[in-house]
Amino acid sequence: MKSELVTPSHLARKAVVYIRQSTPHQVVSNQESLRLQYALRKRARELGWREAAIDVIDTDLGLSGASTAHRNGFKELVGRVGLSEVGLILSIDVTRLARNCTDWYPLLDICGLRGCLIADRDGVYDRSC
Repeated sequence: MKSELVTPSHLARKAVVYIRQSTPHQVVSNQESLRLQYALRKRARELGWREAAIDVIDTDLGLSGASTAHRNGFKELVGRVGLSEVGLILSIDVTRLARNCTDWYPLLDICGLRGCLIADRDGVYDRSC
C-alpha cells in the first residue's frame, strides 16, 4: 500500500519503527501487540523502503509513555529526526510515541521542520503540510 506522501527524499533516509509497551508485564503477556508492532517493518517495505533502510527502536519496552524521562529510545528517535536521518517514523499507534503534549508536540514540530513522515496502521501523515 503506497502513499503519495512518500517521496524519493523520504526514501533516501531511514524508516524507523518505534516499539513500546507500558509495563514489563505487558511485554511478557501481550505478545500479539509486540508481533503487530514488529510487523510494521513490512508496512515500511510496502511504502517503498528497502529492508536495509529500516531500523527498529525497541529499547523502551516495558516503559510508560507518560514521560520521556527514562525512555532513551524515544530520545534517540527525536535526535535522529533532528539530524535528518529519518524519513518515516512508524508506530502501531501514536500513543506508543508519547502520551502527553509536552513530549508529542516537539516531536511533531521537528518532523515538520525536517520533513519526516509519521505512519501508523491507519495512514501516513506529513506534518510539514
